[in-house]
Amino acid sequence: MARNAEDIWFAEKVRRAGFPDVPAFAAHFNLKPYRLAQIYRAAAKELADDVGSVTPLPKELRAQLADGGFTFDSVTPVLVQRSGDKQTSKGLFRLADGAEVEAVLMEHYGDRNTVCISSQAGCAFACAFCSTGQAGFTRNLDAGEIFDQARYFARELAAKNKRITNIVFMGMGEPFHNYDSVMDAVALLHDPHGLGLGHRHITISTVGLVDKIDSFADEHLQVNLAISLHAPNDEIRSAMMPVNRKFSLEEVLAACERYVDKTNRKIFFEYVMLQGVNDSEENARELAARMKGHLYHVNLIPYNTTPGASYAGTEQEKIWRFAGILEAAGVPVTVRQNMGRDIAAACGQLRADTQPKVLKEDARV
Repeated sequence: MARNAEDIWFAEKVRRAGFPDVPAFAAHFNLKPYRLAQIYRAAAKELADDVGSVTPLPKELRAQLADGGFTFDSVTPVLVQRSGDKQTSKGLFRLADGAEVEAVLMEHYGDRNTVCISSQAGCAFACAFCSTGQAGFTRNLDAGEIFDQARYFARELAAKNKRITNIVFMGMGEPFHNYDSVMDAVALLHDPHGLGLGHRHITISTVGLVDKIDSFADEHLQVNLAISLHAPNDEIRSAMMPVNRKFSLEEVLAACERYVDKTNRKIFFEYVMLQGVNDSEENARELAARMKGHLYHVNLIPYNTTPGASYAGTEQEKIWRFAGILEAAGVPVTVRQNMGRDIAAACGQLRADTQPKVLKEDARV
């Protein structure tokens, strides 16, 4: 059962301030429910800098809260890089324990502004083509740490009279490996008393954790589901995605069919194009046979070079030929536009410098 967004937000903020729970926090500062609502709204909807700037609160109370260690942000920006075309910003954020994560803002031409957020520091799934996957897993993020990445960029956009229009859980980590916190973060992002982002403007990507796909279907949310597929068969997929040895392609696609049957919602399949690995015409026909006739949409992703990976990207002309085979078979397909390559902010490139390279034999699902 989904928890109230305000309760989720406060539970984590008061814990960081040293209180066991929200009632203890409220009692210590003599906060009535309406005061709690004022604080939450100021942080989550009005995007106030800190509790000191929440003017509906008495000045003395603001000082007491600040002195008591109560803060709005659980992530601290360490470095923010801007791409040459000014459309992409990548933020490196430090968490309270010193762990670091990266998140990306993409300001598309027009009014669409997408934030790609991380759900874990590092990743345990070791996909061979992904920079995050080559790093060791540090820990899960809590819902507040996930939400605060979006809050940071929401404040940046607000200064330009813009707002976040889309959120994608495609940053560092595997969202369904941190399922409960991600679901709580979705509640925070969606809450009309906070950012108020519509469910259909939120996308969660997974490498294909079958049990969690089934759980997600039972959430009855309009949130989009994306599957990191990247191969048309088990042989290719297992070679670059260790998770396929636990959940085979057939099992993943069976879970996808159950999801569509239960929700009647389209699934997006991500397919990174790797030269000589998964990009042949035969691969395209095999993928088309799996996708055709279902409520599926394929996103072809030009490969973004990452340190330590032994892959090369497919040339653009060949990507479009691959797309043409899918399209001719009646499979909806898009070739994704790369953004932020020059600042290593593109798909598959996120990895905080504090995340050490992990030996492939040590990577485990």
